Amino acid sequence: MSYEPPTPPAELPTNLVNTLSEYSSEQLQHVARYAEELAEHKAREARLEEDSDENEIEERPDDLPDDVPAKATVTIKEINDNRYYYWQWRDGDEIKSQYKEPVNSDE
Repeated sequence: MSYEPPTPPAELPTNLVNTLSEYSSEQLQHVARYAEELAEHKAREARLEEDSDENEIEERPDDLPDDVPAKATVTIKEINDNRYYYWQWRDGDEIKSQYKEPVNSDE
């Protein structure tokens, strides 16, 4: 382990590097966690955007309600210790969800 401070990536703006260098180790830990969560969020947003841009739409599932687009995917949400399936899709800048059914505990 080196006693020298790390060299910042060249891709980071100088003002960000200077700001971060003034932070305490605890603040930097918070920044690191936030940056990781933000990166995951943005990657997910990009995947959803990419999925919505695809021109080919597969067959519409039989259980898909009329008001849910064919590009919707099924996600699981936990509410009050209960798990439920929801249809989820992107509508412009928003991510919309619609209840599908409870998750079967046998699955």
